[in-house]
Amino acid sequence: MPFSRRTFITSVVSGSALAAVSSSQLVSALTAAASAASGPGDVVGKITVGYQGWFACPGDGAPINGWWHWSQNWSQAPSPGNTAIVAWPDMREFTHAYPTAYGNLGNGQPATLFSSYDQQTVDTHFRWMRDNEIDTAALQRFNPNGGEGATRDAMAVKVRSAAEANGRKFYVMYDVSGWTNFHPEIKSDWTTKMSALTASSAYARQNGKPVVGIWGFGFNEDKHPSDPAACLDVVNWFKAQGCYVMGGVPTYWRTGVEDCRPGFIDVFNALNMLSPWMVGRIGNAADSDRFYANLNVPDQVYCDAHGIDYQPCVLPGDVKSRQRAHGDFMWRQFYNMVRAGAQGVYISMFDEFNEGNQIAKTAENASMIPVSSGLLGLDEDGTVCSSDYYLRLTRDGGRMLKGQIALTPVRPTPPVVNGGGDADLARGKATSESGHTQSYGSGNAVDGDASTYWESPNNAFPQWVQVDLGAAATVGRVVLKLPPSAAWERRTQTLSVQASTNGSSFSTVAGPGGYTFDPASGNAVTVNLSPVSARYVRITVTGNTGWPAAQIGELEVYSG
Repeated sequence: MPFSRRTFITSVVSGSALAAVSSSQLVSALTAAASAASGPGDVVGKITVGYQGWFACPGDGAPINGWWHWSQNWSQAPSPGNTAIVAWPDMREFTHAYPTAYGNLGNGQPATLFSSYDQQTVDTHFRWMRDNEIDTAALQRFNPNGGEGATRDAMAVKVRSAAEANGRKFYVMYDVSGWTNFHPEIKSDWTTKMSALTASSAYARQNGKPVVGIWGFGFNEDKHPSDPAACLDVVNWFKAQGCYVMGGVPTYWRTGVEDCRPGFIDVFNALNMLSPWMVGRIGNAADSDRFYANLNVPDQVYCDAHGIDYQPCVLPGDVKSRQRAHGDFMWRQFYNMVRAGAQGVYISMFDEFNEGNQIAKTAENASMIPVSSGLLGLDEDGTVCSSDYYLRLTRDGGRMLKGQIALTPVRPTPPVVNGGGDADLARGKATSESGHTQSYGSGNAVDGDASTYWESPNNAFPQWVQVDLGAAATVGRVVLKLPPSAAWERRTQTLSVQASTNGSSFSTVAGPGGYTFDPASGNAVTVNLSPVSARYVRITVTGNTGWPAAQIGELEVYSG
């Protein structure tokens, strides 16, 4: 049976033991720049996703020869009465599909599932990572010495191949849950098997060292190690092998209460990077805010003081428990972790259909889910979401982490791309510019707030600002805004709109012409276009009657 990382501790969920942080500590943490122990690498400054890769089906050639992690009884096909998942994957891009004992999908098609053992499945997953700018995958490796070992060994090779083919990074992340004899065996496994993966150009490195993850030290559960000396020895052994060691640690690692065993602080201090677990601890945006103030900020302060890289978890929320709030829950976490100064973000998880916290493409609605299964689609709260929505949300969270878009509490990612004229395709996307003055960079033009704005250098026309939509889309309308305050007097900017599919060859699709921004009418103008396919949309400004520079508060792009 699979081990689950989800542990609902009543007092954790209710917050009865949240570590207190004074207002002076909070102000200090927010006003001082984070002093990362390490510079940018394959995990610092990056988005890492936990990758299980632990699904198999009879007939896929895997040594385990069963419905691995799809059902409770792996010898029997998954069904409503024999299931281990709480969400259904979008199966449309997998070339191999395995029939289950579920009824047909709502659209009448057979209910099939993928196998992680098929190389095409792993390749598809890593292509999704590449397309959504996910930098690194942490391959989960449980005790490999039992009946799962041969399949897990093969999965490591498949992940290496997919990472290399898609330009992504990966590393081995040991999970010691239930691994009774981990102390000698984890060392042996690394020496005889897993260390060979570091020869790959795709193997993640930080500070020039191969990254190794260890999840589970210090958790206050019987299935996790209780001897801090043995755990510390393992951390130091890996460091002696020349590795950079990342640790998945309890939520309350710093104070040694609730989900954390006392006496493990020396183990945590020995880590190069630590990532406190959050699944089962928070379920809405208010929880995230509370944990941010009482745990994440003091965690960051502690890590800065001790030279440890801090990589907090961000999770999309359990679909079945209706936590996702069409992305607002996840975005609030991104916002909180970036403003706390985190050195990286760990997404829990990429393909965790068992706990419903997957960001991989997921059934959008009942038409893609087996009838009478009791499972929910991404539209469970009434908001239509495309199956790739949480991949796109992760991409934009990564851009905010990297400073490519402005820090914003307003989710920039539309639930559906190009699904109608009402979704702003530019919101939260990557931008570029001819230049800007002071702090008025181009990211301000796509942050969803017209009161922030891009402003070019003075007396240097022409000037331009550009947005990358991430993929070619039909563009039929551009809306430009200035701050709505009456202090922004009426002005006319002479501008044109250019479009491009490759970012180098642009064609003019509107203008040049004078467009008047009037605070009496909201300080916004609309430029209607003949629909054109474009990935890049550029606004070029050659004059402004109100200021000797180009000014754009919001650059919004719509399909129609």
